[in-house]
Amino acid sequence: MKEINCKTSNCEHNVKCRCLAGIIAVGDNAKCLSRIKRDGGALAQSFADVEAGEEFYGQSTEVLIQCSAPCAFNQDGLCSAEKIDVDDTMLGTKCKTRVSPKDR
Repeated sequence: MKEINCKTSNCEHNVKCRCLAGIIAVGDNAKCLSRIKRDGGALAQSFADVEAGEEFYGQSTEVLIQCSAPCAFNQDGLCSAEKIDVDDTMLGTKCKTRVSPKDR
């Protein structure tokens, strides 16, 4: 099981910081390749979060994370971390849990 704490402000799969994609792909530079912008943007994101209700926050689901980034958690193209954080940056939405293989 993987827990994804997703703080992207405009993604179809993100509801209350929970990724509902089921399978996500992280690219070479730790960028989330599965992000799909919501019709309606950040405002639609806010409405989806409100509609989900408080009991939805923090629940986890089974998620497969395919990863091609050079990372200590990358094991044969799959992420082995039990929990990852995903957030927006100036260059896109990225996995913030990425650890250089030599740092682990």
